[in-house]
Amino acid sequence: MTRRSELFDDLSGVRKRHADTHFKGRPLETAKALGIAGLLAGLFVYGLITLEFSLGRIIDGMGGLGLIAGMMLPPSPGTWSKAVVYLHALGETLAIAFLGTLLAAVVAFPLAFFAARNVNGVRIIQFLTRRGFDTIRGVDTLIWALVWINVVGLGPFAGVLAIMCSDIGAFGKLFSEAMEAADRKPVEGITASGGSRVQAVRFGIVPQILPLLASQVLYYIESNTRSATIIGIVGAGGIGLHLSEQIRTLEWQHVSFLILMILVAVAIIDRISSRLRFSIIGPRAV
Repeated sequence: MTRRSELFDDLSGVRKRHADTHFKGRPLETAKALGIAGLLAGLFVYGLITLEFSLGRIIDGMGGLGLIAGMMLPPSPGTWSKAVVYLHALGETLAIAFLGTLLAAVVAFPLAFFAARNVNGVRIIQFLTRRGFDTIRGVDTLIWALVWINVVGLGPFAGVLAIMCSDIGAFGKLFSEAMEAADRKPVEGITASGGSRVQAVRFGIVPQILPLLASQVLYYIESNTRSATIIGIVGAGGIGLHLSEQIRTLEWQHVSFLILMILVAVAIIDRISSRLRFSIIGPRAV
């Protein structure tokens, strides 16, 4: 008890001695926090009003949702020939996701060196490269799909180009940030031993970041499987085209069968990518 009272006495003494310095900004910080919280609350309420959010409409629609869910059971492709067609379309979707992601990584990797501050010392090139990545990343995959469909026509080729363009911006940002976060000691060691700047980057930075980059690419392959499904709805090939057609014709059992196929494929890809990440960078990657 004596020790605890001494600690409290010391704390009160510190507060008295430093009342004009350490504790002076607390009311201001509290006011800022309350102001930010009020602003966010106001934006939330404004969004609810502007978007005509209605809990009653959700409750009224639950009956329709239950009716659709009932019509989706049991999942069925209809005929074995359609099941084969759907399976081929799913393979096409997986190929779009894999090839688009891989091409994006191949293009973004060398460009990321121009955007990394610890690799490229020319500020104007850093700025232009980063803003280029921001511009590309700011356009959604679905918009890229609509653009490439008008350029190269309908089909999976447009889907591959759409995912590639969308992911170049994302990979460029992630890769360059990984380079900037790399440990500087190996680079300094290579430079101190007489190595050139290129050798310092090649042997000091690249080996550190490759496992992380591989993990990011694997995750994007999994994520782009879902994106490839969406862009297929607008005509970029894959299983999304069949999904859109079955929804339009109200073939709900076929819709549930297609959704089930997509879920199984994503689960398998997730499992495979987790295993690969584990083998590349160890248990912390999973």
